[in-house]
Amino acid sequence: MQAPAQPDNEALRIETLRQFLILDTPPETRFDNLTKAAASFFRVQIAVVSLVDVNRQWFKSICGLDATETPRDISFCGHAILHNEVMVIPDALKDERFADNPLVTGEPKIRFYAGAPLTVNNGVNIGTLCLIDRNPRQMSAEEIEMLADMAKVVVGEIEKMPEILN
Repeated sequence: MQAPAQPDNEALRIETLRQFLILDTPPETRFDNLTKAAASFFRVQIAVVSLVDVNRQWFKSICGLDATETPRDISFCGHAILHNEVMVIPDALKDERFADNPLVTGEPKIRFYAGAPLTVNNGVNIGTLCLIDRNPRQMSAEEIEMLADMAKVVVGEIEKMPEILN
């Protein structure tokens, strides 16, 4: 298993994530509606708004799985935040970075993963809107574009967070 590298701007990324005061907050309908819509639209078993913290990825919203976080060192999203494009893994068993990952070899038995970075106003990626399925699959260019657009909607909601708390 290949642990994800850290972004070059890791300190700024963590500082930015923490400024939103979103970590460990209760579930919210506005995020849950987005993950439900993503799971339905893309016909996947699991959709997640995942925020990548120092040692964990924490789920602001998750549809299709009962979990709140996983360790960052085994996270797919930790890899996805390294780039500004949607990361697609058609079959995790055939990808050397993930083939022996405990999330692949054990529950939830991830085979397909697609993660769109959540790029906030200062240009850092604080997490992903990701799709997970227990079966291998492909994504069309149009589907990749739609996932990226849905991630922008999630970012719009996240960027409202400090306003809501003030």
